[in-house]
Amino acid sequence: MLETKRSSEVHDRSAASDLWKNTLSQIPSVFGRLAYLSGLRNANSDRYEHHGLALLFGQDETHRTLRNTHKKAFAEWLTFNLEQQKADLVLYLSSLHEDKKTVLASWLKLGTHKNLIPSSVKGPERRLYLSDLTLLLELLKNEYGAVDPGRSA
Repeated sequence: MLETKRSSEVHDRSAASDLWKNTLSQIPSVFGRLAYLSGLRNANSDRYEHHGLALLFGQDETHRTLRNTHKKAFAEWLTFNLEQQKADLVLYLSSLHEDKKTVLASWLKLGTHKNLIPSSVKGPERRLYLSDLTLLLELLKNEYGAVDPGRSA
């Protein structure tokens, strides 16, 4: 019995399980996890950084774990149909402090949502994400009355 407990404790001490247990499980939307994980990617080096995980598991293991987890979250988002994606996106928007109209207008202006794609994702997956999200942003823009920054009043 003691051996079984020890092996499960060792298994639970991976960077991925630590990340899930202490952080990602607290984020209720897949889109929120995408946003969080992409925010840990250094735009200058394309490496993922997390100080706490790096202290426990080293920078290379932290980078690999965050990169793989980001890819998995992205793949999970793509398995959703548009209705599920919309519900998940609305859940994410509801968790933000900013007004939904402001966020949507900013994303439409700056293309912020494009930065959530893992850098290794190419081709059809990238196009599917962008087309789905563009459609969802347009729907939500109309729903929440966000102003399109490209149009003059």
